Amino acid sequence: MHINEIKSLLPHRYPFLLVDRVLEIGEKHIVAIKNVSANEEFFNGHFPSAPVMPGVLLVEALAQAGCLLTLKNHIENPDEVIIVFSAIKNARFRRPVVPGDQLLMEVELANARRNFLTMKGKATVEGDLACEIEATAAIVPKDKL
Repeated sequence: MHINEIKSLLPHRYPFLLVDRVLEIGEKHIVAIKNVSANEEFFNGHFPSAPVMPGVLLVEALAQAGCLLTLKNHIENPDEVIIVFSAIKNARFRRPVVPGDQLLMEVELANARRNFLTMKGKATVEGDLACEIEATAAIVPKDKL
């Protein structure tokens, strides 16, 4: 999945669109990448002398990959809903993500019931674990926001 299809499914835009490409997508899993550039807006303040991608954005990147999986394979009318966090559990950060890194994100849909889904994800850089999460999200009709 290339960027135009990603943008057709996700409402996020620069600087908050954190998925550059989907390498693999199945019924219950997705593998996606985020190329971390020195030009990312967040590096201006986090931290100017030692730039590190904020952990909350690592979590958000994994969530966006999970949303793509759900919107592509499990939602009949993806343009009519938005997927929002309802819980983040067991977020762990193992290594810093810095300019020049390529974040490989793997997300698995663990459970889906009615309008709620649970996902597990991990992000790696060159095979080293950077972040892992368990998250729950709610599928909300756009007209209810």
